[in-house]
Amino acid sequence: MCGITGYVGRKDCSTIVAQSLKNLEYRGYDSAGIALLDDTLRVHKQSGQIDDLLIPSAPDATCGIGHTRWSTHGAPTDENAHPHTDCTERISVVHNGIIDNYETFKRKLSDDHEFTSETDSEVIAHLIENALEKGADLRDAVEHVVGMLDGSFAIAVTAVGHDGIVAARQDSPLVIGHDEESSFLASDVTAFVEHTRTVTFLEDGDIAHLTGDDVTIWNGGDVVERDRQTVDWGADAAEKGGYEHYMRKEIHEQPHAVRQALSGRVDELAGSVDLDLSLSQEYCNSLDEIQIIACGTSYYAGLYAAELLEAHADVRVSVHIASEYEFRAGRDPWRTLVVAVTQSGETADTLRALRKAAGAGARTLAVTNTVGSTMAREADDTVYIRSGPEIGVAATKTFASQVMTLTLLTVYLGRQRNALSSNEASTILKELSAVPGAIQQVLDAESTVRHTAEAFADSEAFFFIGRRLGHPVALEGALKLKEISYDHAEGFSSGELKHGPLALVTEDTPVIAILTEGTNADETLHNVKEVESRGAPVIGVTSESDPNAVFDTALEVPSVGVMEPVVANVYLQLFAYHVANAKGRSIDKPRNLAKSVTVE
Repeated sequence: MCGITGYVGRKDCSTIVAQSLKNLEYRGYDSAGIALLDDTLRVHKQSGQIDDLLIPSAPDATCGIGHTRWSTHGAPTDENAHPHTDCTERISVVHNGIIDNYETFKRKLSDDHEFTSETDSEVIAHLIENALEKGADLRDAVEHVVGMLDGSFAIAVTAVGHDGIVAARQDSPLVIGHDEESSFLASDVTAFVEHTRTVTFLEDGDIAHLTGDDVTIWNGGDVVERDRQTVDWGADAAEKGGYEHYMRKEIHEQPHAVRQALSGRVDELAGSVDLDLSLSQEYCNSLDEIQIIACGTSYYAGLYAAELLEAHADVRVSVHIASEYEFRAGRDPWRTLVVAVTQSGETADTLRALRKAAGAGARTLAVTNTVGSTMAREADDTVYIRSGPEIGVAATKTFASQVMTLTLLTVYLGRQRNALSSNEASTILKELSAVPGAIQQVLDAESTVRHTAEAFADSEAFFFIGRRLGHPVALEGALKLKEISYDHAEGFSSGELKHGPLALVTEDTPVIAILTEGTNADETLHNVKEVESRGAPVIGVTSESDPNAVFDTALEVPSVGVMEPVVANVYLQLFAYHVANAKGRSIDKPRNLAKSVTVE
């Protein structure tokens, strides 16, 4: 949520920072700005799209920072855009996160400093101005100021008369890129991956000084060493590759993403899974409960996994919206495994919940896509979903990869707890291995989905229904549609329709029903007949063959056992995409939303 970028080196600074901002646009896109440093500071910022940003002329600039904003404090205006400057306009600051105590500083500073924005971020520039006036160098000034701040932040600072960029991180991601003569800074590797894949992930409390190819990192006043890592994907993975939208590209990448989730982890014949975990058989057998914590799409993946874990690992599972999570009384932390599911590994609500669980003494496991993320560093164990970069704000391939990875965890725990025989495990693993091909069959039927979506694009509302494994898929399908089309869409457990929502069903409210293996399809068919009797059109996403089922449109799901609802979800993603496209929506940049939610 919001994107920071920076560059120090010998290349064309303005071009690099501007392109890096474009690469980070999925993190926020209601305003943007850039600051270039040579003997002077040149700043330009404005509300609106990054493509409209005017880049100041600074041919001699070797250092620059930029920011793309998702508004929190203050509307998306030119004044509230970053970078923010001090009264002398010799210091520029970009900031992600929230400063909880900014109003206190703003009151204290208001007699001697002029504020030009409504943001919490601007106080940082004025506090650094005061510190520099007292003789501090830029690194010391930033260290002093961040020690005064409460909240979450990632900041990057440049100042006239001071070399390079000073950056600081607390509960908001920052990554440094290295090449032979330059250093890059960003909220996400995608900002600069076309220039270098050698990176260092900053940790909470780190303060970094970037000057050309030299980077020094401090924490607690001492110089520290942070490992350099190599990103295992290149710039082409973060490009559209000929697709009109990132979202459609990522929907079509799901067969590959799912194969990556399985690669090297599965022995079908033995019915075993290797996830490189440190969970001993004794610990697995001691478990009384697994708690899954997540938000949004990851939460729905957790609901899917809960059904499988209880059925195949013989353990009680509870699934919690991370922002509402508490480790409540009556649970033994030593017998509770807390599984945090997050694409970015930086989701603020999920991190906070993970820390609550760890503070209570529970063992923690992260399921994430991002190597080097805060979640991966703080959890006791990590399993990566390996889906590659996902730029579209509406998550698609990460849902499939999360469910696949959590299903591997199910088999692992089921075998460890002797709740799942090798034959039963082999059956599940064979079904998993068939998923990439099944998804491809769905993708090959995209033209049918497009025609269906265009036919229903002007409907008043959409209802998605399913039972058991179909229920989280119904919720996820509705989420995708409302995110990118702005239409009213709701997901329900099928049996709940008659307990209230049926009052909203009319001939102008299509109902999308998930009728596959693992969804109690026969029971959901009764609910289909209920809505059909009210005149509602029904789209059946089905692997069941029932001569009594009559749908306005039937979308056929290949037979892959308990993974059929995951495959069915690809139809729902395509449906949402084509409804939104028919309406001319900004699919990759839906209003009010951003990709990585790093504020609570």
